[in-house]
Amino acid sequence: MRHNLFYALLLLLPGRVFAQVKSGNPIFPGWYADPETAVFDHQYWVYPTYSARYNQQVFFDAFSSRDLVHWVKHPDILDTGAVRWARRAMWAPAIAEKGGKYYFFFGANDIQNDSSVGGIGVAVATRPGGPYRDYLGHPLIDEFHNGAQPIDQAVFQDPADGTWYLLYGGWKHCNIAKMRSDFTGFIPFADGTVFKEITPESYVEGPYMIYRKGKYYFMWSEGGWTGPDYSVAYAMADKPTGPFQRIGKILQQDMAVATGAGHHSVLHIPGTDDYYIVYHRRPLGETDANHRVVCIDKMVFDKDGKIMPVKITREGVDARPLR
Repeated sequence: MRHNLFYALLLLLPGRVFAQVKSGNPIFPGWYADPETAVFDHQYWVYPTYSARYNQQVFFDAFSSRDLVHWVKHPDILDTGAVRWARRAMWAPAIAEKGGKYYFFFGANDIQNDSSVGGIGVAVATRPGGPYRDYLGHPLIDEFHNGAQPIDQAVFQDPADGTWYLLYGGWKHCNIAKMRSDFTGFIPFADGTVFKEITPESYVEGPYMIYRKGKYYFMWSEGGWTGPDYSVAYAMADKPTGPFQRIGKILQQDMAVATGAGHHSVLHIPGTDDYYIVYHRRPLGETDANHRVVCIDKMVFDKDGKIMPVKITREGVDARPLR
C-alpha cells in the first residue's frame, strides 16, 4: 500500500523531475495468454489463460494492481476440481460484475463436435479474486451454432439499454446472443434467432466489444495463434449486432519487439476517455507455441473515432493509480 501511495503522489507533483514509472512488458511473469481485464474495487484486474499444453490447462490465475505497475498474483481462482464437466483446455476468461457477484465465463475441453462434453461455462464468486464455483453445473453453450466453436467468449453490457450480450466463437465464425439477466441462458432476438452470426471478413477468434461516443467497436483476432501473423482487427457499427465491415488491423507483431500479438481485451479508465489494449505476444526467439506473455500498451482514437494502429513496446505504459 505504501509504495502505491508513493507512486500516486509522485505522479501528481507538478514539474516533477523524476523519471516516470512504467509497467514494462510483460506486465507480470509467467506464460499466459488471452487476457481479460476489468476494474473492480478500485483495482485493475487481469484474468488470463494459463499458456501450456491443453492437458495442463486445468486452472486459472488472476492478477490485480492499483497502478498498472505492481501486480499481485491470485493463484488458482478456478480449476477443474470446481467444474465437474471440465477436464482440460480451460481458456480465455471473460468477467462481469452484477449485483455484488462476479461471473466468470470460460471455455473448456476444446470440443470438436456437438457430441463432446464441454464448451462455454460460467462460474461465480463474491470477490473478484475468487474462489469461483461452477454456477450452472453444466456448460452455458455446448453445441456449435452457425459453425462457431464455443470458445473465446466476451461479455458486453450495452449502455444504451443495459442488455447483456455474449459474443463468442472459434473456427472463423462469431455469434452474438442476448443473455438473461441472471446469466443462466439466452433471450431470442425479435426474429426468433438466439445465436446471431456477425462474422466479419478475416475473423478467426477472440471477439471483443466496447462502446464509445455512440459507436460499437467490434474487435477480433486474425491469423494463426501459433504463428507470427496473429493480430487484431476491428469494425464499427451503430448497433451491437452490426452489420460490421472490417476497417483494418490495430495490433500486430513488430519484429524488433515481439511476434504473435493478439487475443486482447480493452481497459477503459473510469471517468476518462483513456484506453489501453491488454494482449498476449510471443517474445523474440521463443518458438514454443505456448510461450506467450501478457502485455499492455496505449490504444488511441483519431478525431473521426477510428482506432489508430497500436505501437507495441517493451516499456509498457505509465503508472496509473486509480483515484
